Amino acid sequence: MARSKTEKRDPATSLALLWGEQEPPRRGPRPSLTTARIVVVAIGIADAEGLDAVSMQRVAAELDVTTMALYRYVPGKADLVDLMVDAALGPAAAVADVPGGWRPQLAAWARRSWGLYCRHPWILTATAMRRQAMGPNQLSWLDAALAALAGTGLSAAHRHHTVLLVIGHIRSLAQQRADGDEQADQEWNRLTAELLERHRDRFPALTEAIAAGAFAPPDDDPLDFGLERILDGVAALIERS
Repeated sequence: MARSKTEKRDPATSLALLWGEQEPPRRGPRPSLTTARIVVVAIGIADAEGLDAVSMQRVAAELDVTTMALYRYVPGKADLVDLMVDAALGPAAAVADVPGGWRPQLAAWARRSWGLYCRHPWILTATAMRRQAMGPNQLSWLDAALAALAGTGLSAAHRHHTVLLVIGHIRSLAQQRADGDEQADQEWNRLTAELLERHRDRFPALTEAIAAGAFAPPDDDPLDFGLERILDGVAALIERS
């Protein structure tokens, strides 16, 4: 989610807030809120209504305080979203003790990451297409995935690219899930089927694939097929290395 053009951020202040390194105010009344409480309320709104529903005004109303009161804790919505992402992610999945080596460990990491996107679908929007401050929880997830690949013999760049492939697969599925509309999909499928029936001679391979069930709902977990193919490729790369 791109930040407002009018909202200027101090990167040092944003990172200090995200990492809990900001200095407490030395003057003024004793704080009646906490940053953690503000973030919990904001996450609740995003889980129920989406990220667009989160605003400083809305969070203040939920907390029964003035909007200005929030600015003692959070400089603006962009910083609030960074805090929300890190809090929603939580500490990284503990996969180092998963038996079997890098492959089952990385698969376990991917499935737990997928679970987070399912529980908090707004994370997809919050982390898309912008340079964001990354907090300790978010970095711990990256660290855990890289650690799973540490003994594979892959170069540091290839380990990083592997993690990007896996998270890209997860994000793609999360986007499909977020865009899903069963009723609209059924109508679209009906119209498309009628269209292809009229033009089946132009698209023989596609017509045959549809008839054979290529576009039927999958029987297995939507994550597994793509994840296993990615890991097959990584395994082949490790063997060549």
